[in-house]
Amino acid sequence: MSGVIEVIDGGIGNSIQDAGRFGFRHIGVAVSGSLDTLLARCANALVGNGPDCACIEIRALGPTLEVRHGLVRVALAGDVGALLRRVGGAALDVPAWTSITLATQDVLEIGSLPGGTACLAVSGGIDSPLQLGSRSTYQRAMIGGIDGRPLVTGNLLPCSVHARRDYREYRAEPWSHGDGPIRVIRGPQAEHFQAESLELFLNSAYQVTPQIDRMGVRLQGPQLLHVTPEAADIVSDGVTPGTIQVPGDGQPIILLADCQTVGGYPKIATVIAADVPRLAHLQPGQSIRFCAVDAHQARQALLEREARWAAWARGITFALPNADALYNDPSSGWVCAD
Repeated sequence: MSGVIEVIDGGIGNSIQDAGRFGFRHIGVAVSGSLDTLLARCANALVGNGPDCACIEIRALGPTLEVRHGLVRVALAGDVGALLRRVGGAALDVPAWTSITLATQDVLEIGSLPGGTACLAVSGGIDSPLQLGSRSTYQRAMIGGIDGRPLVTGNLLPCSVHARRDYREYRAEPWSHGDGPIRVIRGPQAEHFQAESLELFLNSAYQVTPQIDRMGVRLQGPQLLHVTPEAADIVSDGVTPGTIQVPGDGQPIILLADCQTVGGYPKIATVIAADVPRLAHLQPGQSIRFCAVDAHQARQALLEREARWAAWARGITFALPNADALYNDPSSGWVCAD
């Protein structure tokens, strides 16, 4: 059984993403996938999906979606809300971190984000075609998602599993990445930078510029000087999401999920895996700092993050139906079960 969702309005910056496209970097294909993999896992968990199911990543203005066929359970994760318009019924505010089941002709209008990233998961995952082992949209190569593009009006999104009309929904506390400096490991070309610049990088604030997309984010701050002008260029070698490159102008660039697979700028540092999802929420004008850790500390941070996420998932509870809403529309209401 399956459901179908139609995109009534694609919004701005929204795309289908899953856990990523692995095993093809050697031929120049980016990993892609959700910028915030933890947020995608949260949304998927709220609708009963596995962590790798494809969902909608929301980056600026959310899409408007209509169920064309079937029952579809959905859940939002992130700093965003939605408005649900039932057929013949009143509009209903839909908060994040709570699932809700949509029926045929229900319309969900997802709002705008103050910044960063949000995620909408649907029961069974979005069943768009697999390309190179993933459903993730990689726009530069025009693969994944729907024709390799962000969502546009008229797209039909198949969902692989019907939700059940059992009136039980699920809720959880909002996931938080925490704050503080972004943790990094010393980069493979750290010796290309003057010693004073290495200290400056770790002891200065950098501002996020408006030059930010799924490929990377440019920062502005104290100039990081290379040991010689020639040291600003290297023979291209491998880069990954979280790599921090510094070109000749001395301003860092943090690479994100859609980054290239090799690069010719020296790498001063790499963001540790535990903190890479935080990069999805950087906003223009935001001030950030870095701190150095070693490989053991980076591994420990990842283990601690995974343990914290497992505890979050165990905290998912039922959301109780709202009696007044159920009286008017048996599939529309819920309250939080505290």
